[in-house]
Amino acid sequence: MKTESSTLAFSAFMALLIGCAGIVATLASNSQAILLDGLFNLIYFSVALVTIKVSKLASRPDSESYPFGYSYFESLVNLCKGLLILGVSIFALVDAVAALLTGGREISAGLAVIYALFATAACSLTAWVMQRSQRHVNSPLVAADKLNWLVNSVISGAVLVAFCLVMLFDRLGWRAVLPYIDSVLVIAVVVLCLGVPVRMASQALRELLNKTPEEAVAEPVRQAVARGLADIDTLEVRVRMVRPGRLLYVIVHVVLPKDLPEATLANQDALRQRIDEEVRRYYSPVVCDVVFTADNRWAAPSCGLLVKKYSN
Repeated sequence: MKTESSTLAFSAFMALLIGCAGIVATLASNSQAILLDGLFNLIYFSVALVTIKVSKLASRPDSESYPFGYSYFESLVNLCKGLLILGVSIFALVDAVAALLTGGREISAGLAVIYALFATAACSLTAWVMQRSQRHVNSPLVAADKLNWLVNSVISGAVLVAFCLVMLFDRLGWRAVLPYIDSVLVIAVVVLCLGVPVRMASQALRELLNKTPEEAVAEPVRQAVARGLADIDTLEVRVRMVRPGRLLYVIVHVVLPKDLPEATLANQDALRQRIDEEVRRYYSPVVCDVVFTADNRWAAPSCGLLVKKYSN
């Protein structure tokens, strides 16, 4: 799939399919691990519908109502995804602990194995589609979806292995441990995968709070700005940037000496274009705003970041 909308629509369809299958399998097998998987996918389907809408908004230009565009909606959606996954995980963890303390629960392993095999194959296929789509689509929404399906594949695979063990233990006559396997499995899956929604939500929250992007993004941008000003004498250069969703906002404050030639001072538009081109070589989409001040008494706010000059 080569478009963001078709990729997200496929992800939503697969979440609905697996979620419905999980609820049906839960009624037949009495497995809380399958219920967790089904609820996870049904909730993700509901968020996916919003994600598709946001992906269309993100491609629109700014407006009177949203002068900075719609990129912040991408961060908001990813925050909601992370919190929803975290909420379902905590609910499942509490329920599993309660089941352990009350003697566990009996499950129908045969039906559970069939569902787990289907879910593992479906999640792996969807993750593979997301991975291939990223070759053509540069979208944080698709990247978040791919991460979700990778985690879902691991969970479904663990469920499959556990239910196979249930059948094996049953044949070996180890029936005393069978009621506890489902609850132990849920606890293990939640503990191992809890970091994924936490990281997803915390990253989105940092973007919504306008925190400077990680150094892997910020430092190359500072170097690009420095290359754009390599042959210009400057008193001070400060770079600020935020990255809501896929869009990077860069604000560059350049303090020029008063004694620069008039031609340099008059050629600020060309300098702005050169800096913008240097930044776009590294990152796109980007909005780069460059402000020049020919006054050494100008003082930049302390939150700015100094950039050094780098050779080409």
